Amino acid sequence: MRVAIVGASGAVGQEFLQVLDERNFPLDELVLFGSARSAGKTYEFKGKKLVVKELKHGDDFKDIDIALTSAGAGISKEYASTITKHGAIMIDNSSAFRYDDDVPLVVPEVNPEDSKVRPRNIIANPNCSTIQMVVALKPINDLSKITRVHCATYQAASGAGAQGIAELEEQIKQVANGEAVTPNKFPYQLAMNIIPQIDVFLDNDYTKEEMKMNWETKKIMHTEAEVSATCIRIPVARAHSEAIWVETENELDVNQVRSAMENFEGLTVLDNPTEKQYPMPLFVSGKDDVYVGRLRKDVSGKGLTFWCVGDQIKKGAALNAVQIAEWLIANGEVK
Repeated sequence: MRVAIVGASGAVGQEFLQVLDERNFPLDELVLFGSARSAGKTYEFKGKKLVVKELKHGDDFKDIDIALTSAGAGISKEYASTITKHGAIMIDNSSAFRYDDDVPLVVPEVNPEDSKVRPRNIIANPNCSTIQMVVALKPINDLSKITRVHCATYQAASGAGAQGIAELEEQIKQVANGEAVTPNKFPYQLAMNIIPQIDVFLDNDYTKEEMKMNWETKKIMHTEAEVSATCIRIPVARAHSEAIWVETENELDVNQVRSAMENFEGLTVLDNPTEKQYPMPLFVSGKDDVYVGRLRKDVSGKGLTFWCVGDQIKKGAALNAVQIAEWLIANGEVK
């Protein structure tokens, strides 16, 4: 089993290395690729030093079985044929192929079987905020078909990559020292503030990030249920939070839903309001599972509402891709 990481020096690329190690992924060789700027850098994996190779068009992927890519949509589009032409399965973390009809969009806890139909040998990783939401929605949908979802996200600075974390950390120091804050990665100062915009605005006045959650949920869950989202950037380093309201065809009992969530793989229920126990980024950062709490009946209708927190670099990116690869191996999709 030969595995490649494309974009090895980025935040998700580094997370790939950690997740592969943590899960003792069954590989014989790991090859790292990056930009000309990253080429030559060395990273340690299982006691061995690996040197990043420059990503080029050619035959470097001839003997690769699985390529985990996270180098941006432009790079993914440019190099997809180079990566897959000799049979490698490309599991792509960018937005390049998510909405293509001939590319499955997969969350292993929700729709792993979609991975089997991949005409271009590409599988897309969904947007991080969508991943954690659909993991939480799946056990509800299994009880009764979901008809409508409303979601407000509270997304960490690291959702904008390593530069987002660095900018937040620098701004916190500037504010503490009474210095002027100059935004760069974000449109406004993020420290001591929240920004109700992630990605660009579309004609319907939703942002692209918000519409991604609508489009992707439909494709992953094979549903026509509409998702109305408001996506907000908050001054937290890592782990996204979401407040979610769900309506279903049949009215569901809260205890029934809680039990389904507690028995669902990839979910951890932390829900004891009297003891002030509920998920928070402070404690969920670095965890594999999506955490849910504050589960209750929606007083405005017949639906349910709950709070959901997940590490968007781990489950929202690297871990989800590695879990797809594990499923492919376990189900004989990789020879």
